Amino acid sequence: MALLEISGLHAYYGKSHVLQGVDMRIDPGEIVSLLGRNGVGRSTMVKAVMGLVHSTGSVVFDGKELIGMKTHEIVHRGLGYVPESRDVFPALTVEQNLLLGQQRGKQSQWSMDDMYEMFPRLKERRHTAAGVMSGGEQQMLTLCRSLIGDPRLIMIDEPTEGLAPQIVEQVARYLDILRERGVAVLLVEQKLAIALDISQRVYVMGHGTIVFEGAPGDLRDAHQVRKDWLEV
Repeated sequence: MALLEISGLHAYYGKSHVLQGVDMRIDPGEIVSLLGRNGVGRSTMVKAVMGLVHSTGSVVFDGKELIGMKTHEIVHRGLGYVPESRDVFPALTVEQNLLLGQQRGKQSQWSMDDMYEMFPRLKERRHTAAGVMSGGEQQMLTLCRSLIGDPRLIMIDEPTEGLAPQIVEQVARYLDILRERGVAVLLVEQKLAIALDISQRVYVMGHGTIVFEGAPGDLRDAHQVRKDWLEV
């Protein structure tokens, strides 16, 4: 059974109809990438799942309908979200940011030491205010803050955007560790090579709908799909 099942999802910003009937599924422990050019609705889809934009249709997570639920209720059900904007608490230290990610009364499989082992730079800067850190360091922190809440599925929006190659490699390792520990991932990404390398399945979005679904090898062979919907 799918962990996340999206059916006929429509989403709106005011009168703008952004998502126009999206269907998608993610199975337990699976890494799925959502590809597409900027402006086609990928980030809106993730926000719709999290209850952050007005939407209609069906979003079923672990057998429960999410449409109509508040964002904090969705998080408590086991969904994590890492926005493209990173959204650290700038005046708080690295360690304080991580502590805010923990859920009260819930035993997490992830410890603070796990976070520092994945990203040693965070351990070095654990007493540093998040607002003075580099973009790459803030991205590491946001990824870990979401993970320490022990989600069963984490949705990550453009985690490698603007990062140096060595930081991109660390993010890819982070995704590998999630897969090893059985956490499902929806990766919103523009870098085709990363998505094809790390995913079990890929979706391509164009103009608010899904225009391709398949294995990474299928997308490699789908030259017309890449030309029409991915290449600049």
